[in-house]
Amino acid sequence: MQVLFISLMVLFLSSNLFAQERVLKLGVVPQQSASSLAKVWLPLTQSISEKTGYKIRFSTAPNIPEFERRVAAGEYDITYLNPYHYTVFSQSNGLRAIARQKDKRIHGIMVVRKDSDISSLSMLSGVEIAFPAPAAFAATILPQAHLRLEGISFMPQYVSSHDSVYSGVVKGLFLAGGGIDRTLSTFPKAQSEQLKVVWRSKGYTPHAFAVSAELSEEETDRIQDALLSLNDQQEGMEILTRLGFKTGLMKSEDSDWDDVRSLKIDLLK
Repeated sequence: MQVLFISLMVLFLSSNLFAQERVLKLGVVPQQSASSLAKVWLPLTQSISEKTGYKIRFSTAPNIPEFERRVAAGEYDITYLNPYHYTVFSQSNGLRAIARQKDKRIHGIMVVRKDSDISSLSMLSGVEIAFPAPAAFAATILPQAHLRLEGISFMPQYVSSHDSVYSGVVKGLFLAGGGIDRTLSTFPKAQSEQLKVVWRSKGYTPHAFAVSAELSEEETDRIQDALLSLNDQQEGMEILTRLGFKTGLMKSEDSDWDDVRSLKIDLLK
């Protein structure tokens, strides 16, 4: 009986420990549909899990405003987020940047149908323009700021993701839309070939991989090392290339985003 009791206790404790196994959530800004994101982000999530020994789960949100709410609520342990989001949540939530794309500057772009006569932003005066979300840095904030600077009136329509912007323009629902080079490059070729870029902004520090302030220094270092090690392996570079990170990743620090802070954007404050 005593042996049976001990065996049952060991089984109970083992099951209880397994049930309480910690899962780290990787939250990715929903620039594309959840299914499109999962297809390219799950290999990276699995690679980081294998390299760190931590159980990491991919996550996103149905739209960018909901993603912002989840980041603010601290729902993600690791987050891939746009430059403006990082400047906000590094201050309010203590997010710490650990990596970003190497040798890369992010540019906002404006696209129209390739068969359109539109060749400059001045030709968009008074029309509806598609944007992913109010606080999407390069795809919304930068082009809208430029339009206003040039005195071009427009009616913004927010459609939840970069892919929705491109699809809307291809289908003729909008004459133009805001996006970024990386998401346009990963948009289905049959559709992206129907678009042309009519404006590109100056470059800024790109999206950040950041970790929660709740993670220990050891956990942070292991995750950072796992991300950077992708540069050194063919399989790792294939994973990064599918994500649009063709130049690989590099170590980052908080001050890298001071160029974005200098714009003094206060949409989420």
